[in-house]
Amino acid sequence: MLTAAQKERYSRHLLLPGIGAAGQEKLLAASVLVVGAGGLGAPVALYLAAAGVGRIGLVDDDVVDVSNLQRQVLYGTSDVGMHKLDAAAARLRDLNPDIQLDLHRERLTSANAERLIGAYDLVVDGTDNFQTRYLVNDVCVWTGRPNVFASIYRFDAQISVFGAPGGPCYRCVFPEPPPPGSVPSCAEGGVLGVLPGVAGSLQAAEAIKLITGFGEPLVGRMVLLDVASAQIRTLSVDPDPDCAVCGTHPSIFEPIDYDAFCASSTDPMFFSPRIPEIQVSELRDRLASEDDFLLLDVRNPEELDIADIGGTLIPMGDLMNRMAELDPWKEKDIVVMCRSGARSGQVVGYLRQQGFEGAKNLAGGILAWSREIDASIATY
Repeated sequence: MLTAAQKERYSRHLLLPGIGAAGQEKLLAASVLVVGAGGLGAPVALYLAAAGVGRIGLVDDDVVDVSNLQRQVLYGTSDVGMHKLDAAAARLRDLNPDIQLDLHRERLTSANAERLIGAYDLVVDGTDNFQTRYLVNDVCVWTGRPNVFASIYRFDAQISVFGAPGGPCYRCVFPEPPPPGSVPSCAEGGVLGVLPGVAGSLQAAEAIKLITGFGEPLVGRMVLLDVASAQIRTLSVDPDPDCAVCGTHPSIFEPIDYDAFCASSTDPMFFSPRIPEIQVSELRDRLASEDDFLLLDVRNPEELDIADIGGTLIPMGDLMNRMAELDPWKEKDIVVMCRSGARSGQVVGYLRQQGFEGAKNLAGGILAWSREIDASIATY
């Protein structure tokens, strides 16, 4: 039964047809695991805590960075440098001291996913990488937990509920991940700050609907949101009888090597991670000595506006159409750089396949340059 204090706190819920006191009691008895305490996880955690979800688990191993504050509204400037879960716990407990918070200071991995996901009623996926999305999906299917999904990029978002009875799972819609590097991360491509707030709020709403039983959850449907044009579309998504995880004859029954799964590709830009590298200190020395080499920047022009250490800009997506520009350097050294070393590593692998044997990857990219050489270079 609700106490007098709870009736006051949740009075606006109690007035709602479809929720009322019975629905609020379901919320207080429920447990939700939020995977990722970033752009999506921040509004999800805030609204689930405010709604009175009795036990909320947060999974994250990161610290608050100043670049998070443009969209991760759970944190403030004074939290920069703190572990995200410490900062999140302080804010959420202040928002609603009634709730129980479980802080999992770790990444979700194949080793811990079944233990963590199995301990909660449902999961909200706030991750930003394909490896964890497929892992969350698979374990949710095996443990019978609904998976409230969202993804964001620039001005666009996708929201759905996977793994619910009668509905599809994530693999039914996306059986294979895209080729490595073909979908830039938000750190590489940017994201409008309010977008994860909108998408995360919709995820919180879906979680509340699943818990209380009111409304029509996004099972078998996916919302496509474009905030640039203020357009919202809803697509039907059906279970795939041939799905490797939830289909009629599944072929995957336990966690796989998700890093390898998401790295496998026939894309010509795919590379083996065993490629030659150059450290930022060596690049600094070579720039100072005016060696005859090409510093190739494969980031996007918008990234160059944030951090510029010189070099020739040919965005990764344009490279195949601009290979002729590199012909004069085929017998010379080329140092390829990006933000973190991931995209540039793929480019180096491709260039070496094309006969550019002097191509090397700048280990750590702009982030390493800012950290080790010039702190005035902005990170993002």
